[in-house]
Amino acid sequence: MTTPRYKRILLKLSGEALMGSDPYGINPTTISGIVSEIREVAELGVEIGVVIGGGNIFRGMAGTSTGMDRATADYMGMLATVMNAMALADAMRQAGLNARVQSALNIEQVVEPYIRGKAIRYLEEGKVVIFGAGTGNPFFTTDTAAALRGSEIGAEIVLKATKVDGIYSADPMKNPDATRYDRISFNEAMTANLAVMDATAFALCRDQRLPINVFSIFKRGALKRVVCGENEGTLVYC
Repeated sequence: MTTPRYKRILLKLSGEALMGSDPYGINPTTISGIVSEIREVAELGVEIGVVIGGGNIFRGMAGTSTGMDRATADYMGMLATVMNAMALADAMRQAGLNARVQSALNIEQVVEPYIRGKAIRYLEEGKVVIFGAGTGNPFFTTDTAAALRGSEIGAEIVLKATKVDGIYSADPMKNPDATRYDRISFNEAMTANLAVMDATAFALCRDQRLPINVFSIFKRGALKRVVCGENEGTLVYC
């Protein structure tokens, strides 16, 4: 059996990753594929925490563009992440994975509240823990929630799943000459002004010496290869 490089990881999934080719919402085939990738890693004995976004349902910044109060819009976005977390947990259950959802907002009739010690115990028991509602505070993104939860649970790395297969010198969709980095330091990424994560999340990972690997969740087997230490995506190191 392949030996994983990391014992405990924090996987950051965007809400948009669940849409597939749909304009919004959750595509059943897409979420099933993502769960299949996660299951392969779980079967290696890796402890997995997941932070999920809500952009496929509601994005706080989009709400503010229509005149909505920013804090109200962000809370609505947090609720969208809880919906995604519940859908992901249910898809995992159908795939034979034991998952728990913890929310930074108290919605105890639906999901349990985030309790750090309980989350760590679940991870040690082999359960996948899905963290919903971001940090529980407006004005912070789910990138920041990933950095925060990753630090709190003692994850060895934050894996940011995106639509592209790493970090490029420029937008590869706009510039065909853009080159992909295999590895780049936090300082180099900051100097080059590369949009790895939002500034708060990036600074937190740097300060906690928590590496980040950016990869494509739609590339078959990419998550497993990253976890096993293979050259996949882009590693941001301290």
